[in-house]
Amino acid sequence: MEEMIIDRLRAIVGPSNVTTEYEDLLCYAYDATFRESLPAVVVKPRSTEEISLIMRLANEYKIPVVPRGAGTGLSGGSVPLKGGICLVLTRLNRILSIDKENRVAVVEPGVITDDFHAVTEQMGLFYPPDPASGKTSTMGGNIAECAGGARGVKYGVTKDYVLGLEVVLPQGDVITVGNPIDGETGDYDYPLLFTGSEGTLGIITKIMVRLIPLPPYKETVLAIYDQLEAAGETVSTMIKQGVIPTTLEIADHATINAVENYLAIGLPTDAQAFLLIEVDGIKDEVVRQIAIVEETCRRFGAVSIKVARTKEEIDKLWLARRSISGACGKISPTKISEDATVPRSKIPEMIKKVREIAEKYGIKMVIFGHAGDGNLHPNVLTDKRNKEEMARVEEAVAELFQATVEMGGTLSGEHGIGYMKAPFLKWETGETGYQVMKAIKKQLDPHNILNPGKMFTD
Repeated sequence: MEEMIIDRLRAIVGPSNVTTEYEDLLCYAYDATFRESLPAVVVKPRSTEEISLIMRLANEYKIPVVPRGAGTGLSGGSVPLKGGICLVLTRLNRILSIDKENRVAVVEPGVITDDFHAVTEQMGLFYPPDPASGKTSTMGGNIAECAGGARGVKYGVTKDYVLGLEVVLPQGDVITVGNPIDGETGDYDYPLLFTGSEGTLGIITKIMVRLIPLPPYKETVLAIYDQLEAAGETVSTMIKQGVIPTTLEIADHATINAVENYLAIGLPTDAQAFLLIEVDGIKDEVVRQIAIVEETCRRFGAVSIKVARTKEEIDKLWLARRSISGACGKISPTKISEDATVPRSKIPEMIKKVREIAEKYGIKMVIFGHAGDGNLHPNVLTDKRNKEEMARVEEAVAELFQATVEMGGTLSGEHGIGYMKAPFLKWETGETGYQVMKAIKKQLDPHNILNPGKMFTD
């Protein structure tokens, strides 16, 4: 990149917030996937105005710009495939306002998700989206990927809480969309358009979200099974019975053993599966639904059922769930986390299909995830340095996506498309839908400078 452009970037954000040192660039060359690509420069703005000036400069010289939060993405969304400017938004990290009466909050994109949870819950309010990366992921990244989380089965995902956004467009213009009442206006639903757009249409600089009252009571159940398929049947049946759990998580035998080896917290290593089920709300209703949960688990062969009611007991169970990714990382150096999602009624069939694919291609694949909304998170455990195995992994993943679409599912329940799933997007959208998406992208970003190589294959 020309030194003249670097100097102009320094003039916009200050010299200390621009770096071209190789060691620094390397830190922003990857996310939680296995591919790396160096940016030409890392820039850390502090305001909407600075971002607007950066985008005007980038548009003038047709320089790629990749927005980045904490880099926890699982589809390659923040990897700078075309080099250019890595625009790091973590300095925009203020909670600007929380309106308790109207239950609306306004935050900047660099706010850490769990920090926002803590502040709102101290006020008796609740922001349900809870990605597993919440301790480090940012609100802006959650909006860009339309993140979900364990509570999605009852409360939905990020898009269900976005009321409005301030966005810098590729040419540097700034727009504000939505409203604090219901998010909808008399025109197109622009907040929904930018939510899940993965940094390809604009850069989110302010976020307005809806909050709800904090549930007063919850109980958590850990059910142990000696058959994974029985755990899958439990999930689909429980929902049919009218129980809407806050969370309904599944983990298979290999996952349980990985976590126990990692934490040594007393999980049964001979178990073939567990379900982690949480119900929240008014106490009497929670108690009633937990009774149905326990009965359903027993009917499908749960060999052990533990109900946790105290915060300490609940936290211990959730420690096991939230440690899965780290625990699996000790098995193999490369973990490919997919979030292909199917209708809940198809969960038993999908479990069987995942196992068949793993056996067919001779690869290690574990199952864990948000079973309550059909998001099983099949994870491939491999080593990217093993070229022969990686070729088999790619074939297996393609077959997994094909099976997902054939079952009426979606390629992404919460991780986004990024570059990893871009070659398969047409399978879900069809050719016409794909071309409509590209037309919207071209209209907003005619020079294709915002996050090129993501969602669409060049």
